[in-house]
Amino acid sequence: MAWIILLISAVFEAVWAIALSRSDGFSEPRPTIVFFLALVISMAGLGRAVRTIPIGTGYAIWTGVGAALTVTYAMATGAEPFSPLRIVLISGIIVSVVGLSLVPDPAHGAARRLPARAEDSPES
Repeated sequence: MAWIILLISAVFEAVWAIALSRSDGFSEPRPTIVFFLALVISMAGLGRAVRTIPIGTGYAIWTGVGAALTVTYAMATGAEPFSPLRIVLISGIIVSVVGLSLVPDPAHGAARRLPARAEDSPES
């Protein structure tokens, strides 16, 4: 479930990035509202997902998927130029994201959860 939440959060990361570009420095009300709502949803989902997924992996996947979606949307709408090289590079981000999600923690045989609080750490 954490992986699904993480991917949905990454979609909302792309939404807030696109809304930010349309907000004209927060002077346009609609995109500004969309920006703040998507930002809260995205951050809350990321926070929930990294309870289970290691923070480094979760954050890399969240930013990678969000960035890939944002630039893909920008190219599809003509806001950024389309080029085959951009597609290859975006594909590299996606391949890296998939790879990160598949790499197990060799010490534990699976992704390891980091302690959320100092009291939870093994040293306490």
